Amino acid sequence: MDKLASLKSFVRVVEEGSFASAARAIGQSRSQVNRAVAALEDDLGVQLLNRTTRKVSVTPSGQAFYQRAKAILSDLGDAEDSIREHRDHPSGDIRINAPMSFGTLHLGPALVDFARTYPDIRVELSLDDHFIDPVADGFDMTVRISRPTETLALIDHEIVPMRRVLCASPEFIRMHGEPTDIRDLARLPCLHYGNLPSGARWKMTGPDGPVAVQVNGVFCCNNAEVLRDAALAGLGIAELPTFIAGPELQTGRLVSVLCDYAPDPLSLYLLYPPSRQLAARIRLLVEFIQDRFGDQPRWDLVQ
Repeated sequence: MDKLASLKSFVRVVEEGSFASAARAIGQSRSQVNRAVAALEDDLGVQLLNRTTRKVSVTPSGQAFYQRAKAILSDLGDAEDSIREHRDHPSGDIRINAPMSFGTLHLGPALVDFARTYPDIRVELSLDDHFIDPVADGFDMTVRISRPTETLALIDHEIVPMRRVLCASPEFIRMHGEPTDIRDLARLPCLHYGNLPSGARWKMTGPDGPVAVQVNGVFCCNNAEVLRDAALAGLGIAELPTFIAGPELQTGRLVSVLCDYAPDPLSLYLLYPPSRQLAARIRLLVEFIQDRFGDQPRWDLVQ
């Protein structure tokens, strides 16, 4: 049995959802793909796929094996790519995960330019604000706006610090008055981000050091663009990253408040398995993102 060919056939069947579609994708007959997967099951001594007349589904053992097989094939592709002579023309797939707002506002347009520059590299961007483990979930790279992580399983590459500010609309300030003390956030309407572990408890650093305040949360959402729009509508004070609120701060549609207090700093990070750094396409993407965002002013990532 050609183990490598069988792995490729099995992975493609899982991804395509049928033997027929997998066979068309890899240019073989359905019977060839079926025999390859059956031989793999015989060799392993487990059933990887449930077969019916209508569909193919993955068994629990098959799902676990699929993740490992996909990683093996990806590592093999990286190894082949790293020794190719024609490094000026890298090819292959890159699966990227990124936060929703940063992905739509900034990373997406950047990746369009990357794909135009390197047409032989196929880019797949998945946007999700939940934490994704790039190894377990099959991504080559995860983009994070967070504090640094400590894990030996991933390369943690910082690109640029990301600033957040407290801001509100001029209409809100006229109606409620401008806050002059951090404790004012406990009585004034505030808009808070729903995915933070601290919830409506905001942590900042002020003239006297770190401080935390339980804000008067009148509106909560796990998307900062929605919070920006709520702030523009005069609904409350928001704690927003400047890569989202920057245009409105520049035009005056939002104004900074309590400027002596700074929310805990975050940074834009790239996370990827150590094995991926050998691949030319990954190195090119890291350099591209570094060039695109790394020389931006600390607070401003406005296009």
